[in-house]
Amino acid sequence: MSDHEQQPAPRRGKVLEALARAERKVFTRPAPKSAKAQVKFLLTRAKGSTQALAERLGVSRRTVERYRAGKLTTAQKCPQAALVEETESEWKPQVRAQARQQASTFSGMMVEVTAYSGFACTGSSDDGRERQITTDISPYYAKQILELQEAGATEEDLHPIVAEAITESYFTEWGTRAAGLRADLTHVSKIEFRI
Repeated sequence: MSDHEQQPAPRRGKVLEALARAERKVFTRPAPKSAKAQVKFLLTRAKGSTQALAERLGVSRRTVERYRAGKLTTAQKCPQAALVEETESEWKPQVRAQARQQASTFSGMMVEVTAYSGFACTGSSDDGRERQITTDISPYYAKQILELQEAGATEEDLHPIVAEAITESYFTEWGTRAAGLRADLTHVSKIEFRI
């Protein structure tokens, strides 16, 4: 691959991006910001293999070597997005694992979502509309969401479980009202998680 042939950075959906942002908020120290520091960090994770890192970032091996040497100080838009995403996905794995474990077993997560929601329930007179909802998600659902994310789930895989978690906590209040109600979330315009 030449320096001029670059692959686009992988694009994640809104739910996956929100989960990544939530994990970044638990870091005890910020991830490296400069391209040189990011490449240096990622090379330690790739056991010094510039070829492996170049394939991961979708750039040439020579480009990785230039970043490492400090000859390229600012990354172009495409490699910069890949550098940031890869760095943050590898940064502070123990802190991230501890926060995920706590959310899965004890504390759950908080979700804030703005989306169009409609209902499937017999006798429901509430038409679907855009809603802004902030609610807690139980550890049961937090565990499912985080396991799906870890397993490489797509945005389409995560939407139903997030909708089910919101339905349980917000609309049915953990089974104390509106039995049999199922809310579907579509057209998610904003979503944030707090672990």
